[in-house]
Amino acid sequence: MTARIEKVVTEGVVDVDGVEHKVANNTYILGDDDEVIVIDPARDAEKIMEQVGERDVLAVVCTHGLADHVGAAIEVASRDEAVVALHPKDRRLWRETWTETWPDIDMEDEGLFGVADVRLEVIATPGITQGGVSLLCEELGAVFTGKTLQADGPGRLGGEYPALADQLTAIGERLFTLPHATRVLPAHGEETTIGDQERHFDDWISGSLTAQDAPPAAESPLPDGTSVSGIRLNLGDD
Repeated sequence: MTARIEKVVTEGVVDVDGVEHKVANNTYILGDDDEVIVIDPARDAEKIMEQVGERDVLAVVCTHGLADHVGAAIEVASRDEAVVALHPKDRRLWRETWTETWPDIDMEDEGLFGVADVRLEVIATPGITQGGVSLLCEELGAVFTGKTLQADGPGRLGGEYPALADQLTAIGERLFTLPHATRVLPAHGEETTIGDQERHFDDWISGSLTAQDAPPAAESPLPDGTSVSGIRLNLGDD
């Protein structure tokens, strides 16, 4: 097998609901010495194409329609007239960055892309956005998860979970069915593995991800011994 995975890190600012956030993005290049697919091309097309070199870009695949996933998509695709792929449910987000063009391919769940001697399988993982996807390269034992799953757990958007129930369902039903050794390659931060993340899943389901937003627990139990956690009580007289 000659296919390999390379990573390019770019940095910049993303605006979420009028608030600017400094972020570092991972763009991945999957392929061999002749041809590649570029995944999540963030803002710096020149830096990405420097890593690509003279290899042919077959496709640009975006795991989400957010600006820091598609910000260099058109520039990266243009040199080799590569196709740009995005899930159709994220087309509205795409137009917030690219107002005069559309992606070439509407990705669907279980769709396939081929490059070198490997394939990428599209796995629908909504939550951060309605059209969020992950991309499984079974031959290399890796899954590109965008914002869906990161080394510190489920990803956020501007510090919030837009649809946490959907996101956890996608993680549990689609990602955590993969082998434990599968590399998780997110759009932000360091890589992890499915096995390392799965052991936290019960805590996520139990509310650990949003516990900081809940009212503080009482310092002592009620007189009958019942403990209080995240419950606001009215103890005033009627």
